[in-house]
Amino acid sequence: MPLYTQLDSPLGRLTLVGEASAGAPGGTVLTALSVPEQKGGVVPAPDWTREPAAFAEAERQLKEYFAGERREFGLTLAARGTAFRERVWAALDGVAYGETVSYGEIARRIGASRPAVRAIGTAIGANPLLVLRPCHRVIGADGSLTGYAGGLDRKRALLTLEDAAAVR
Repeated sequence: MPLYTQLDSPLGRLTLVGEASAGAPGGTVLTALSVPEQKGGVVPAPDWTREPAAFAEAERQLKEYFAGERREFGLTLAARGTAFRERVWAALDGVAYGETVSYGEIARRIGASRPAVRAIGTAIGANPLLVLRPCHRVIGADGSLTGYAGGLDRKRALLTLEDAAAVR
């Protein structure tokens, strides 16, 4: 049964979902992080267990990130998707703090053909771990801020926090 908590952030109230795991930092593997009104975001089900203590380490790291004191997360992520989505999500993990890449660059990194860019966009849009898995760092080939499940204002806020070139 999933565990969850909610915490306030500059992006609004975040919902964190995970599963107990003795080997993970803080004892919880994260399976989702959603922002309010997120397209495809998680909503806690009645049978889920609210367990704020299970997310203490994630909360600490998120607070440090939003304060500009953390550039990488040291949390165990366990989002599940198709093999293709998981390849795309793994490529997102390789986009460094303060950098941006295009959808075409993600395609290149996973060895996908140029026509696969649309499918890559769909996979990125289905990322269940906003902020932690940095889909906000993916922009249009022309440098435009394109789609973000959490809304373009939040994408812009995250890129501004990271002082990414895309928002200069």
